[in-house]
Amino acid sequence: MKLPLLVATLACFSLAAVADEADVRKAAESKLGKVEKILKAPMAGMWEVTVEGQIFYVDDKASYVLFGNLLDMKTGKNITAERQFNSLPLDLALKQVRGSGKNVMVTFEDPNCGYCKKLAKDITTLKDVTVYTFLLPVLGDDSYEKSKAIWCAPDRSKAWVDWMTVGKAPPTAPAKCDIAGLNKSAQLGSRLRINGTPAIFFAGGERVGGYIPAAEIEKRFSGAGG
Repeated sequence: MKLPLLVATLACFSLAAVADEADVRKAAESKLGKVEKILKAPMAGMWEVTVEGQIFYVDDKASYVLFGNLLDMKTGKNITAERQFNSLPLDLALKQVRGSGKNVMVTFEDPNCGYCKKLAKDITTLKDVTVYTFLLPVLGDDSYEKSKAIWCAPDRSKAWVDWMTVGKAPPTAPAKCDIAGLNKSAQLGSRLRINGTPAIFFAGGERVGGYIPAAEIEKRFSGAGG
């Protein structure tokens, strides 16, 4: 094949791939709503689309839709859960780093949740961990006001730890504080169908609904959890 013809052929293939993605996006949006992200799924003939924070798998025409966890049977990995974890908007979370911070976990917590306070104290004993905490005030108006005060504090993470571990309340939120991020955090919890706190996510994709002690968390980090 002559070089100009080869280049033209490759260009056609490239355009076709773009068109395919655009067509799939259009088809998926007609069935599921606004697509935030789209890419080829590891499963042949399927696409992974993200809608309102949820991952779906669709065929080229979105005639068939799968909603659930896609597992890699060779590695045992939960591909869907890993992708969900990696797509979390961590800029909305309070961040704690202990030691090297090499082990990562995400929590959704309410400031009035007793088990969340127990978890917060356990977290202070963990080594080499990074914890991202999304505020999720689900226990009433007071929870929202406390979350707002923590969100508006000069050092959010310190205000959170102080309140959850020793009961030191942050000052009342100023009237001009921008709470858009706090509201987005709460909306994220709703999209992820988190109905109670704490909820814990690990980088490998595991999701735990409820409190687990520090020893169990360490097992997850070492790969011995289940």
